[in-house]
Amino acid sequence: MFIAASLVASPALAADYVQAPGSTLGFASRYDGEAFTGRFPAFTTRLSFDPAQLAKSKLDVVIPLAGTTTANPERDETLLGSDFFNVARFAQARYTATRFRSLGGNRYAADGSLSLRGVSKPVTLTFTWTPGARPVLDGKATVKRLDFGIGGGDWADTTTLPNDVAVSTRVVFAPAKK
Repeated sequence: MFIAASLVASPALAADYVQAPGSTLGFASRYDGEAFTGRFPAFTTRLSFDPAQLAKSKLDVVIPLAGTTTANPERDETLLGSDFFNVARFAQARYTATRFRSLGGNRYAADGSLSLRGVSKPVTLTFTWTPGARPVLDGKATVKRLDFGIGGGDWADTTTLPNDVAVSTRVVFAPAKK
């Protein structure tokens, strides 16, 4: 559900970036057939990326979970509680990727690992890359919530709450200060 950043910079990379204002990280799911969306307003992202040097690319996203919002106070409280994110015990999620693939044109895949609730599982982020002075990464991933113990127990019924959660992000970058 979740995706954000702190990266070890490699001197061999020409392009190290930090997240700039205007970036978003969100998720979408359904509850009892009703669609809802949420967002993680405080995430941070660091990226080393060069389409000509994908083997040297790295992505690190840190996602503080306490600020998660779906614009529904009751649902937000439930998400933060022990049945879902359990922010009292697991304050943040983290996504890291060091394997990048070209999908053609300006499309790429980052094969990484999402750590959430003390569990780490592989997650692939597919994205478009728009280069420039303030490059933009527009990405999507699918997270299987039950793999991370999100909404287990009474919430494990996937007819009420699907296992697949769609994650989307738009990260605006600025060059990292050297």
